Amino acid sequence: MASSSSSTTTKPIPVFITTDSLHSILSHQTLIDHFHSSLPTVSSSLCSPIRQSYAVSPTSSLLLMPSWSSSPSLPYLGVKLVTYFPLNSAVNLPGIHGSYVLFSSTSGQTLATMDGTALTLYRTACVSGLASRILSRNDSEVLVMIGAGALAPHLIRAHLAARPGLKRVIIWNRTEVKARALAEEMRGSVGGDGVEFESNGSLDEAVAMGDIVSCATNSEVALVKGERLKVGAHLDLVGSFQHSMKECDDEAIRRGRVFVDNEAALVEAGELVGAFERGVIGKEEVCGMLVELIGGEKAGRRSSEEITVFKSVGSAVVDILAAQLVYETYMKQ
Repeated sequence: MASSSSSTTTKPIPVFITTDSLHSILSHQTLIDHFHSSLPTVSSSLCSPIRQSYAVSPTSSLLLMPSWSSSPSLPYLGVKLVTYFPLNSAVNLPGIHGSYVLFSSTSGQTLATMDGTALTLYRTACVSGLASRILSRNDSEVLVMIGAGALAPHLIRAHLAARPGLKRVIIWNRTEVKARALAEEMRGSVGGDGVEFESNGSLDEAVAMGDIVSCATNSEVALVKGERLKVGAHLDLVGSFQHSMKECDDEAIRRGRVFVDNEAALVEAGELVGAFERGVIGKEEVCGMLVELIGGEKAGRRSSEEITVFKSVGSAVVDILAAQLVYETYMKQ
């Protein structure tokens, strides 16, 4: 791994890594590979306290997500700072803004600042892509994307990177015009690779066709009905992070072997918390976490017929690993 010391003569510290630079540095393929190789080796050396949230007004919040490493191979301390101002839509501004600040864990020196929002989109999608690489069927051909927000194009690209055999992407969104617009956008950017993009106004019909079904919504009503999932499907749940939110019903959880990105999903994700409360499955029946899947400590897909479910809520661990890749690549340029 590159250290900053060899490059400080040409790039003064701290550096500000622009959003355009971040996009040029990161690809979904390289970040999936980075997570795959790094998570098993550095997870035990990382300390990531529970995120702190402060109400700065009746409607707005400040969130702090720190993480630091005790490993010489990852000599960093990082903090993601996020503001949540939901009323910004009235003034045509995004409701969420974020910055990521990276420090040296040996000297405390500020090393870099970068766009925390863009970093989060990449790392969230690539966690799903890595899980798909392990859990979805090798012969998966149809990806169904539920939701057409900012995360959707990243998830599509991450799943395509994880499963290059995918031939068809079907997009569903509550507002159908957004699904059509995203299909057109993706067709123009990656359609030349032999992948067909389309929108579908029938959610149940779309779900039934998916070898991989990926969800990125804020829904509080179950969108994916377990009875509609095809045999051998992989269900990727990204959107929910509160008990009131859920993207699938109990039947999807009951039918699938459930995996999570980290332990926080067991207490934060509405789909799982509700399923535990209703006795659909027990916490002990969750089959493993992502790092255990990578390391082979827990078995992933066992047959082409079983349904797998992966629920992620995110963590400061993957934030700092993504920031590491951005920073070290930037300093080598």
